Amino acid sequence: MPRIIVTGGAGFIGSHVCEALLARQSDVLALDSFDTFYDPQIKRRNVHRCLADGRFSLAEGDICDAAFVEETLAAGADVLVHLAARAGVRPSIEQPLLYQKVNVEGTLVLLEAARRAGVQKFIFASSSSIYGNNRKVPFAESDPVDHPISPYAATKKAGELLCHTYHHLYGLDVTCLRFFTVYGPRQRPDLAIHKFARLIEAGRPVPVFGDGSVRRDYTYIGDIVAGVLAAVDRCQGYHLYNLGESKPVSLNDMIAALEHALGKRATIDRRPLQPGDVDQTYADIRLARTELGYNPATSFEDGIARFVAWLREPA
Repeated sequence: MPRIIVTGGAGFIGSHVCEALLARQSDVLALDSFDTFYDPQIKRRNVHRCLADGRFSLAEGDICDAAFVEETLAAGADVLVHLAARAGVRPSIEQPLLYQKVNVEGTLVLLEAARRAGVQKFIFASSSSIYGNNRKVPFAESDPVDHPISPYAATKKAGELLCHTYHHLYGLDVTCLRFFTVYGPRQRPDLAIHKFARLIEAGRPVPVFGDGSVRRDYTYIGDIVAGVLAAVDRCQGYHLYNLGESKPVSLNDMIAALEHALGKRATIDRRPLQPGDVDQTYADIRLARTELGYNPATSFEDGIARFVAWLREPA
């Protein structure tokens, strides 16, 4: 089976992708810096089960370190799944230079190392934030994405452009996947569903920015992983795909779903809307259905129930 490198392999999405690849008998090398954006011990727990598999290995280092990346890729790989990134819209406004370095320079370091190492396929994790406040819904891959409203979104746009450049110049097969608000077990603690669930569970106020009408196309982690695996299998040429649920949920309805799953009421702390936040995300997934066989199967209610069950598991 192919050797696959997963950057950000100890993160929320990355650890699930690694487990799914191992289940398919692939040899997997996870590359992760274990940075302190959130507790590195959480990420170490994410890959605990993977480390018990003899086909799994872990390299600790920074994707901006060209020597480290080149040495890591020198052993050879068929596919590179690039999930590592500095994440978050609001923090990117506070630290734009850091986001540019990790998300743009880091992606370029990986593309160049992949070229030198003869990697055949490159899967790039992009984001729904790239659409900005697109007034046309649902968002389609053919829509213009020239007006990002956060540095994070701009770095993802830049990553897609770099990927296209390497496909054009060197024939690298590239698939860019625009993820839409991924949630589920192991979700990062800074993301709304995880953060709100812990606050409701503890009886503490939930900060709600705006009137709760903003909508997000929440997508369950299992469906995202299925899309990533399909991209690995079918990566050829240069393609962009939305991976979403295509059923946006308002912030108020998301909180109501958490209340139902937790069996507790939320105390709402109303706050002003934040700069950089888009009004809604809504994925047109027809292209991914047709070309990747992508078919999200987990309803929001079921996904929230699974997340809450994981949240309440003993440590």
